[in-house]
Amino acid sequence: MNQQNPYNTNVPQTSTLAIISLIAGVLGFTMLPIIGSIAAILTGYAARKETRAVPPLGGDGLATAGIIMGWVQIGLGVIGFCCFAAYFVFVAGAVGWSFNQ
Repeated sequence: MNQQNPYNTNVPQTSTLAIISLIAGVLGFTMLPIIGSIAAILTGYAARKETRAVPPLGGDGLATAGIIMGWVQIGLGVIGFCCFAAYFVFVAGAVGWSFNQ
């Protein structure tokens, strides 16, 4: 008797590093801005290297999403820091100018 398996057993496994990268990218936007972003970038690049080296391993899209979220968060942090610094430069300049009058 020949029995067929009703379940597809050829499902590719997802890279654990890719999942960690995606989770760290989300955490970078919510709870851990600096640590989450750096972890998303590092694990994302490691996961992309892993998924490209082992062909049946999936998760390249998850790793790419984690990398993008990490770099976006770092970019927003740099822009925020520059705005914060510019605010204090202009406020300090205005206060100093008003005292010289």
